[in-house]
Amino acid sequence: MSEMTFDKMVQQMTPDIYESLKQAVSLRKWPDGRVLSAEQVELCLEAVIKYEAEHGVSPDQRVGYLDRTSCGSDADSAQGSASNGEESLKWVN
Repeated sequence: MSEMTFDKMVQQMTPDIYESLKQAVSLRKWPDGRVLSAEQVELCLEAVIKYEAEHGVSPDQRVGYLDRTSCGSDADSAQGSASNGEESLKWVN
């Protein structure tokens, strides 16, 4: 019997398995409703990220993608808050 390593498992993952793991991480539940343990979430997320890197998933389709093209308001850009190319954060308590 051959030894299945984590890397080999990810290389052999189908798109359906990838989507299932991605949904499990998002919902913190398996498709049958059982809750994922913290270790399972970590391993599933690692597999999803590795799959995305190895299979050339476009950045806007990856886990954790944030669309920054529509963030902010016109008032912020009119005041020049990002004129130096850096983004600013405002912490609200």
